Order: sequence, then C-alpha cells, then structure tokens
Amino acid sequence: MNRLANAQSPYLLQHADNPVDWWPWGREAFEEAKRRDVPVLLSVGYASCHWCHVMARESFEDAALAGYLNEHFVAVKVDREERPDVDAVYMEAVQAATGQGGWPMTVFMTADGEPFHFGTYYPPRPLHGLPSFRDLLEGVTAAWRDRRGEVGEVAARIAGELAGRRVSYEAPAPPGADELALAVGALAGEFDERHGGFGGAPKFPPAMVLEFLLRHHARTGSAEALRLVERTCAAMARGGIYDQLAGGFARYAVDAAWVVPHFEKMLYDNALLARVHTHLWRVTGSAMARRVALATADFMVRELTTPEGGFASALDADSETPDGGHAEGAAYVWTPEQLVEVLGEEAGALAAERYGVTEAGTFEGGTSVLRLPGEAPPDEVRARLLAARLDRPAPARDDKVIAAWNGLAIAALAETGGVLDRPDLVTAAETAARLLLRVHRDAATGRLVRTSRDGVAGPSAGVLEDYADLAEGLLALYAVTGEVGWLTEAGALLDVVLTRFTGEDGAFWDTADDAEALIRRPQDPTDGATPAGWTAATGALLGYAAYTGSDRHRAAAERGLGIVSALAARAPRFVGWGLAVAEAAVDGPREVAVVGPADDPATAELHRVALLAPAPGAVVARGEPGAADAPPLLADRPLRDGRPVAYVCRGFVCHEPTTDPAALAAQLAGEWPAAR
Repeated sequence: MNRLANAQSPYLLQHADNPVDWWPWGREAFEEAKRRDVPVLLSVGYASCHWCHVMARESFEDAALAGYLNEHFVAVKVDREERPDVDAVYMEAVQAATGQGGWPMTVFMTADGEPFHFGTYYPPRPLHGLPSFRDLLEGVTAAWRDRRGEVGEVAARIAGELAGRRVSYEAPAPPGADELALAVGALAGEFDERHGGFGGAPKFPPAMVLEFLLRHHARTGSAEALRLVERTCAAMARGGIYDQLAGGFARYAVDAAWVVPHFEKMLYDNALLARVHTHLWRVTGSAMARRVALATADFMVRELTTPEGGFASALDADSETPDGGHAEGAAYVWTPEQLVEVLGEEAGALAAERYGVTEAGTFEGGTSVLRLPGEAPPDEVRARLLAARLDRPAPARDDKVIAAWNGLAIAALAETGGVLDRPDLVTAAETAARLLLRVHRDAATGRLVRTSRDGVAGPSAGVLEDYADLAEGLLALYAVTGEVGWLTEAGALLDVVLTRFTGEDGAFWDTADDAEALIRRPQDPTDGATPAGWTAATGALLGYAAYTGSDRHRAAAERGLGIVSALAARAPRFVGWGLAVAEAAVDGPREVAVVGPADDPATAELHRVALLAPAPGAVVARGEPGAADAPPLLADRPLRDGRPVAYVCRGFVCHEPTTDPAALAAQLAGEWPAAR
C-alpha cells in the first residue's frame, strides 16, 4: 500500500514508490506494529541528504530486501525537517549509544516507541565495520524472536533514561562583560589560523559564532574578535563552499580548507551567512563582504523563492550526470577541458588558473570545485561559465516552506536590503512574511504549523524555533519598513512562546505544552545548524521588550539567557547565537526612535544612519509624530524645531535628541549618558 503518496513532504514523496511498505509517523503505524507483534523500523532523513539517497537506492529500492523488511517490521519514514521533535528525541538516543549521529537515521523500537537499537547509514554489503542492512534486519529479527525479554528491558531502560533528561535550570544570571570576553578568548584558542573557521574537517560555516564576534567587536572594539570574523569570511568566500558563479553557500566543507563542499544548499545557512556578511560590511566597508552578502541574498530570491512567495528549504547535493545516473556535485564541478570548451583556449586557461581547476582535480573523477585563491577572472568569464552551467541538469529542490527557516530568511533579506539599499530584497521579505502569517498561522488561535507546500499548510505543529525565528524576522522587517503591523504580529507570536513553551523556571521547551507526547519532551539550548529555539526566543523577546518597554518580555529573555553562562564556559562554539543575544543585553540593546514625516528626506537619512549602526542588537523604530498606533518607543516623541529627530535610548533613558545624522552616528557608537 502506498501510504506516502499523499504526503506533503518531498522527502516522503521520494520514497512513495519504494517496494518498502512505508508508514508515515502516527498512531496507526504503532498500532499496526502492536497488532502484528513486530518491531518498528524508524528511518529519518531529508530531501537533500546525499546518504539518504544512497541508502534508498541500495536498500529501500531492493525488492527482495523490501520483502523481508515488510514481513518482519512496520517501517516508518520521517522527514526530520517536518518533524524536528521526533528527530531530536531519537537522535539523542543514537548519539548516546554510538557517540555520533547523522542521516539517514535508523532506529529500531517497540510498538510503544521505546528504542532498542540505533544507527545511521547501513550499506548493502558489510563495509568498514558496518554490517550490511540485510544482516542488521535479520539480527534484529532474531533478537526480537529469541530474546524478547532482553530487548524489552533494554528498550524500557533507554526510554526511561531519555524521559528523565531535561535541562537542570535555576535561571542563573545572564553572561556579563567578563564572561563574554572569556568566550572570545576560548574561541580564539579553537581558531584555525591556517584556514579560518573553527576545528577541523568537516568544517561548517560558523555563522552564529561570527555574529557574536561582530557584536563583541562593535561593543568593545576588540580587534581580535573582528580578525576572526574577517579571516573566516574571506576564507569561505574564496573557497569551494561558496558558489563562485551563482552565489550562495553549500552546507559544509568536507575538508578543513573549505575546498570541497557537501554540495547541498540550505536556506538557513544562506540566510544566516547573508546577514553576517551584511553586518561585516557595516563594520568594515569590505567590498568582498558586500558582494557576498548581495550575491547570497540574490541566490535565495532567485533559486529558492516558491510561486507563493515563500522560500524553499534546500537544493539537493546530487544531480543527473550525462550517463543518466546521479552524482553529488555534478551540477557544479569542472575539468580544464570543460572550461576550454566553453571559453576557448586562452580564456579557459585563465579561468582554470583563477578558479583553481587542475588536471588532477580537487574532487572526484578529476573534476574540480571552483575556488578563488587569488584574483577573480573578468566578469564575462564568470557569466559565460554560469550560462553554460545552467544548461546542465539542475539539482532537485525541496520546495516545502519551513516557518523557522523562512523567519531567518526574512530577517536576512530585510536587513541586507535595508542596509545595502536594495528595496527589492525587502519586498521579497515582506512577501514571505505575508505568506507565513496567512498560511502557517491559525487565525483563531495564533498557533503556527511548521511547513507548507504549494500554499497549503502542512500537518505538523510549529515548534519553538518556528515562533522565535519568525518573530525575529518580523522585528527586522519592522526596523527596516516602520510598518507597525510587523511588530504587532511578532508580539502575538511571542505571547505563544511565553504561554506554551516557557516553564515556570524560565527554561524553554522545544515543543508546546499541548504537543504530541513523545517518549520525552525535547529541550536543547545548544545552537546547531540554526539558532536553538531557546536562544532564538531570548533574542526575539529581548528585541520586542526594547520596542515596547515590556518588563515581562525582558525578564523572560534574561532568565532564558542564564543558560548561556553555563554553556559558554564549556563550549562557546555551540552557543553562538546565545552569546550574540547576550551581547545585545549587555549593550542595552540600544533603542533608536526616528520621528518625522515619511516623505521627508531628512527622516530617511536619520533612519538609514540608525540601520547602519553596528551596536549589538539595536532596535530601530520609525514613525510619524503623534501616530495613534505608535509603539511605546515612539510614543510622546515630538519633532525638534519642526524637523525630523532621532532619540537614542537604553531602557528608555535617552541621549539628547538630535536632528543631525552625524551626531546620531556618534551617539550610536559612543557611551551612554548618565540617567536624568
């Protein structure tokens, strides 16, 4: 029976025609396992996952293996991007049991959802110490048949251990200036001086850590913090992880030098990195940072915008090869001969030299990933190669719209468009925001669904990161546009965060208090590929409090930030966004109210100066004098001598109002006045 045919997830649809009798996650699957008295095989992946495709071709499309699987198991397929709660709970078990994790994730469990055996990718034949997938299935079947009591004891013990895990939290004080300086020192100690970035291979773009370092530099003037950012951003922008022809970043580099990427392109990476490069340009004026920020934003709009105006989740790592097969990176890699074929002998040789394309190759089969080790080739060369590449089969696109990731994209496009004078990017952010509020939100309850596709809401409830990241995007839109409706909508989302996702101790949970009950309620304050729901919530709450003066939101943010103190002392690389929010809290954040007629160029100039200020997490409000719907930050702010005016405040204690853009810039970069 083809139970995945009506799924919304592109990943589930990829498996709809497998001979495996897949079930979607749900009560019915577990009831079937109980009825048949067989274990559940849970397989978790996502549409752009290379090794998920490999295991599907090798095992799930094998009719004989599928027959055995169908006879002895109930097979459940989950898209980790659609159900991050399910993924988080069982990935924790995989990591605890094996010391590592990854996708595809393979978990065997009882009909009560209690796991007893774990792994990730399994090959069709024994390889590198891994059993074949068929051998594994037969081994689990034998254990289920012959040692049921032992299996049950293991499953109950693991489920009990998982259920008992939660963050021990007494809401310690948020990090102060000293703790933030120590975090910078720790990061400097882990910095790769040769290649930039942190740690070794595989190397991931550390966007949230870079945002923290930029904010620390803006607050303290730390040359070391800025050096780490500049070195890392330049290395990534010159490496193979960055698409030298079309812009946009791949998921990670398989090596320490950023040469060979894992070619999938994720919306969240590009949103976070576009924002970082915009902020780097704002501090340094770097031409490379500006170019990368705009090219990355343009990539998102050009290649990930859906017909409804949202942003698709990802582009696949694999694409079709000339022989009709599929291979990772096929759309992106080049040989010297291919360059000559497109450009001719002279220009082809120049392109090979400038882009680091060699006869030996830097990737598989003598192909090379384009890099930029030195001077760039002429724009005409890049344009001709891009045109030729567009004739190749394109990677598949996972076109489901994820609320959290779209929130990150909205924030990035709003800020990049506002700071770099690209109103079309701001318009794209507004269009996506309207889609999210129209399709993903229940108008009656204010609750979010996590995904949509083709303008139709998906089946899964929104998790904490969906509310927090979308609120962050709406706050960024308000700062850039001055349209108070975005601030109002952000506040409504944060109300749900406070009522449904926040414990009495100030800790945040990743799922709502009325969400589907799993063997444990997920709760993870560490930043992974995206900001943790916990740290994202603290940032959005802090920003909203700065606009509104709400003590409730400020207190919730500060209580939540306490977790950063403990995590930063041990592993600052894994709480970068939390540290960035803490920088904003230490700095205020600064509150800028720009008051003046919307059509007055002087108002626009003051507003632009405010947006260009690098002060950590600064909030910017712009509005007409005396507007009835003005938020508290704008309330009772008159013009000065009939001219547009800016107020720079902290906790609603303000500098002398100014009509001079230069004076405003100085206030935003300087010390706070004494209370008066």
